[in-house]
Amino acid sequence: MARILVIEDNPANLKLVSLLLRNAGYEVLCAPDAEAGIALARAERPDLVLMDLQLPGMDGLAATAILKGDEATRAIPVIALTAMAMKSDQEASVVAGCDAFIAKPLRYQELFATVDALLAKPPGAR
Repeated sequence: MARILVIEDNPANLKLVSLLLRNAGYEVLCAPDAEAGIALARAERPDLVLMDLQLPGMDGLAATAILKGDEATRAIPVIALTAMAMKSDQEASVVAGCDAFIAKPLRYQELFATVDALLAKPPGAR
């Protein structure tokens, strides 16, 4: 069973994403901010991270750059989640190291298709 770390500060969004993923058979780890998420990613080495970009304190782009710059977490795919779905936001997420981008509100088909595609890739292909 794949483990997915969800870094999300909005309790309603966190609950929804966690419920969807658990119902799909994934183990879900949760963090309410970037700092806790980075620490959890380093300690638990999840198979994938869902990263809200608008977080209190450090934003999701900075957190992604830290994860991608760390040898221990570099290969973990990161999906950016944001309500700001402008082309420049998507480009900034790529620059930070995100492997995919999903706009909120979440559409569960898109979420599962993206998660499944990234988890199917061999570690070296990420």
